[in-house]
This record gives sequence, structure tokens and C-alpha cells, in this order.
Amino acid sequence: MAFEFLKRQFRKVIQWENADPQTIVWQYPLDRKEEIMRKSQLVVREGQKALFIQEGKLADVFGPGTYELSDIRNIPLLTALYNWKFAWESPYTGDVYFISTRQFINNKWGTSNPIMMRDKEFGMVRVRGFGTYSFAVGTPTAAMNELFGALQTLSVRNVDEYFRKILVSVLSESIAELQVPALDLAMNYSEISQLASRKAAESFEKIGIELKELVVENLSLPPEVEKMMDKRTQIGVLDGSMHSYAQMESVGAMRDAAKNPGGMANMGVGLGAGVGIGRMFASNMNDAMQEPTASAVCPHCGAQVKQGAKFCPDCGKSMQAEGKVCPKCGTGVKANAKFCPNCGQNLADRVCSKCGHKCAAGAKFCPECGQSL
Repeated sequence: MAFEFLKRQFRKVIQWENADPQTIVWQYPLDRKEEIMRKSQLVVREGQKALFIQEGKLADVFGPGTYELSDIRNIPLLTALYNWKFAWESPYTGDVYFISTRQFINNKWGTSNPIMMRDKEFGMVRVRGFGTYSFAVGTPTAAMNELFGALQTLSVRNVDEYFRKILVSVLSESIAELQVPALDLAMNYSEISQLASRKAAESFEKIGIELKELVVENLSLPPEVEKMMDKRTQIGVLDGSMHSYAQMESVGAMRDAAKNPGGMANMGVGLGAGVGIGRMFASNMNDAMQEPTASAVCPHCGAQVKQGAKFCPDCGKSMQAEGKVCPKCGTGVKANAKFCPNCGQNLADRVCSKCGHKCAAGAKFCPECGQSL
């Protein structure tokens, strides 16, 4: 019995080897009311801090190093609180907590419920996201008061859900504050992360935790919104080629209908749909293959008129009111016009270089001598 008593009194080394890398706080075990005497040695490794607790109150905090508890100069606060003059008179019967101050990296966060955001183009949309974050214990005393208290151990698993709720909350505020359009979310991950980090840092500091890094890896929109965005992209690519787009949609509809059991003729409704699709396809093909109608220009009002029309549908005047016709396109032009307003043909009379005969505009050969003009 005396040996066991002395063994408890002369505990030599108080240390934490920290076997579990996910453990944040670990209480040094004092079984059977063991007491820490002056001759004990405290070893605090790099990345750790030790807290001495007496009667529920903080007595002292030790940083990395080796401390001989017999040297009262190393523990001024304990000296002020307790009498360490005699080895057997004033044993330390409180608790010792070790806190890991290293950085806990690659912790996952994600949205269990969608984040609602207001978009100018799509209205109210739901956004889901995920990423990683890193943290470390910044103020051990605040962490003891706000997080672990009298717990014997505290691990990342114990605080992960609480931390994720803080991060998702500030991310919602950051997205709303930045007013990033839904189409531009992917190119603003860095800006969103930085703003959310600054907002979350205030909440983490209150509980003694320092947020080291927050990374947004992905922000995704609902499938129906993404499909709408894909459609708009297709229309943007086909801008100016709507006939081709209509043909593509018609062919796709026919292909999908043909995949149904029994084909399009399996049911009356299916047959009617097939006929409708065929008509739509034929109409689109006719529209696409139809050449633009040739046109002429009214010599009086300048309106575009169907080629061969005798009167202008806009002003009602004759297309050949002044008796002068363009020899190239047949458009009626003014008597003093030098060029055709429809095709640009030179309308000035030409003179034969061989016989001097005055030839009509557009003539290729002289009607008198046959000379090429």
C-alpha cells in the first residue's frame, strides 16, 4: 500500500503523445485520485499547450517545453494559488488538459439543404455546394470555456457539424451580398470564399478557433435550371440559323417517337402525332430550301417590289412610269438616272468607238457595225 502511495506521489512525466491526429483536446488521466507532486515533470510538445485546472478554474497555461514542477519559478500562478513549500503538504489535485494547436486540414463542408438565391435572369433558384476548410485552436482559454469545458476529449468529429452550419450560413450571406448571377457563380468561387472567410472568422474567434482556410469547390444549380441554361446556349450558338434548329428538333422528335413500342402507329394519338411531326418537318424543309424571292426597287418611293410587278404596292405607281428600264434586272428607273437603284448597272448611253453610233446602255455590241463595246 505504501508503495502504491509513493508511486502515485512521484509521477515523473506528464505528457501527451497524441496518437489520434483528429483529437483537439485530451485530459491527462489521474486515476484513483492521483496527485501530481512537485517532483513531476511536464512535457509540452510542439503544436500543443497544457492547461492546469484547479477547482474548475484555470490555474496556468504552458506552451511547448519541459517544466520541472519542483522549480516554482516556472509556475508563478500556481505558486500564488497554492503552497508548494513541502513535497507532501500541498499536492496538485486538479486536472491537466492538453490542447493541440496544429492545423486541422481538409475538413469537408456541404449544404444539407439548398441555399436560396435571387437571380435577375432566373428568379429564385436553389444552389447546392461543397468544399473544404481548415482550422486551428487560436485561444485555448476561450476554447475551454466555449467548446470542451469538462469533457475528457474533444475531436474534430464533435465540432464538425457545428462548424459546417456556421460556414453554410455565412456562404448564403456572401452570395446574397455579392449578387453574383447564377451563370457566373463558377468564375467567382475565389471571391465568394474570401468574403465568407472574413464573415466566418468572427464567429470562430468567439469560441477560440482560428479559421485558416475556406475553399468553395463547387456551387451547382438544380437540374431544371441547368437544362434551361443548356437550351439557351444552343439557341445562342444557332442564332441566325433557326431553320436549322427547327429541323434538328423535328428530327429529334421523330427519332424519339420511333423508339416507342409499336412505333408511331401503335395508337391513334401516336399516329396523329406522327403526322403532325411529318408536316412540321416538311414545312421546315420547304422553308429552309426555298430561295429568297427576287425583288426590284420602285423608282418613285424606293420600296422593295417583287420582280416582274408592274405597279408598286406601296405608292401604286407604275414600275416603268418613265419608260426607262434597267437592261440588267428590268427595274424601272427615272429618265435621268445614271445607275440602277436595284443592281447598280451603269445606265449612261454608250458610243461605238468604230462608227460613232449612240448605243443603248448595257449593249454589248454596236447595232450598226457590230463592234464590241
